[in-house]
Amino acid sequence: MTVLVRDFLPSDAEAWVRVRRAALPYMVTTPEQVLSDLAGAHPDRHYKLLVAEEDGEVIGTAQVGISHESAKPGQGFCNPYVRPDRTGRGAGSLLARTGEEHLAGVGASAVYTWVLDEPANRAFATKRGYAPRRPAHFLHLDLAGGSLPPLPELPAGVELRTAADYEDDPRPLFEADAETTADEPSDTPVEFSDYENWLATTWRQPGFDHALTTVVVVDGKVAAFSVAQTDGLTRYWSGMTGTLRAFRGRGLAKLAKSDSLRRSRAAGYTDAYTGNDAGNRPMLAINRWFGYEICATEVRHVRELA
Repeated sequence: MTVLVRDFLPSDAEAWVRVRRAALPYMVTTPEQVLSDLAGAHPDRHYKLLVAEEDGEVIGTAQVGISHESAKPGQGFCNPYVRPDRTGRGAGSLLARTGEEHLAGVGASAVYTWVLDEPANRAFATKRGYAPRRPAHFLHLDLAGGSLPPLPELPAGVELRTAADYEDDPRPLFEADAETTADEPSDTPVEFSDYENWLATTWRQPGFDHALTTVVVVDGKVAAFSVAQTDGLTRYWSGMTGTLRAFRGRGLAKLAKSDSLRRSRAAGYTDAYTGNDAGNRPMLAINRWFGYEICATEVRHVRELA
């Protein structure tokens, strides 16, 4: 049995998704999204997809690149995953080494990776010289079998719209995304400034469901939003829920997410997933209010490159 690592080919998209769903079932991934992410990646991202094969069968994947929107240059990422029934064959090590070599070649000074908080995964990261940083949780909500809290009453001057209402001019949503993303807990804080890149990599994503993404408007201005990403079948992912600084403390994020979840359930989605930084207590409290339960934990790790 021989394991080798090579660059991703478009024909690998279905196999790529099968591996990622097996290794990380909490994420909403589709072949169309994988291809779109690769095709739309900014040149400065140096984005590369890798696959590990065993006798012609794809058993592992890795996403590799530079966090080019970070204010700190040279911050790379490499996230390898191997099918749970194909671990222990060296695929993870080959993926990580190949990814690190690519990043070193394009000027990365550090490599960040997410590691599932399990003994074997922690040992793998430690052996490769990665140090733990901060934990984050995956959460799951049973949309089909559970119940949602009542929709909060709309305060005066507040209305609910969807991203579809901004098809002609999505710039207000870009500006809202930029401000709220800048305040997210992160080892590599992001500063959105490239509107055209945002259109290509966020707004036009195949999985970005404009009709199920809720936008809260206060006196005509975007105040909060909850992004819906779906697989077009049964799975829903909260891509981002945020409130602009001037409108925080009014329960608008809860309102946005409540509306998005309700409409997604009505549209036939049965399982909702989201991710939370473990230190983001306000958002964790909101998700628990909805009935989300933690289903897995990842820990951000970093390795400095010589």
